[in-house]
Amino acid sequence: MKLVLFGATGMVGSRIATEALERGHRVLAVSRSGRSPVPGVTATAADAADAAKVTELTAGADAVVSACVPPRDSTDLTGPFLALNHALVDGTRAAGVARLVVVGGAGSLEVAPGQELCDQPGFPETVLAEALAHRDALTYYRTVDDLDWTYVSPAAEIAPGRRTGRFRTGGDRMLTDDQGNSRISAEDYAVAFVDELETPTHPRARMSVAY
Repeated sequence: MKLVLFGATGMVGSRIATEALERGHRVLAVSRSGRSPVPGVTATAADAADAAKVTELTAGADAVVSACVPPRDSTDLTGPFLALNHALVDGTRAAGVARLVVVGGAGSLEVAPGQELCDQPGFPETVLAEALAHRDALTYYRTVDDLDWTYVSPAAEIAPGRRTGRFRTGGDRMLTDDQGNSRISAEDYAVAFVDELETPTHPRARMSVAY
């Protein structure tokens, strides 16, 4: 496949680029810096919030990938991040690309019916604004009915680690292990993510990934 990956230089984006490349896919890595996240990908500088640029870069692609995160240099995370996601959808649509797969957040996962993780007492204040921005983005994607999108939430804890290829996938409910932990390595998250790109199983829906 020809993939256009926005947010390619971040922790998750760079691992998605690595996983896709190792499976033989062609990757155009897009970031504000234009830096190549891994050897072997084509890299370019662009702003994912520019819908016209998204259209230009994604024309002819098999799928568009967003590993973008809310702008941490702003006090208003939701507004700019929601605008970025609107631009990604508008640009992808205008390019005639049907498939859009998005790196999502874990804060909106349900810990019980109707109860989301980010609304629970003790949820870290340091990441609450980012979690809410991701949640608002998911709410927006659920209104998009003309693209084949998938929103991929990681476990509550995601960090660099090992690629084992062993994990579980689910939907809106937060997945935990026998000890109640919800975690995934960025490498195994990337495996699940590229699996979904290759064989879609969650069309116009959220999927979650955890051990």
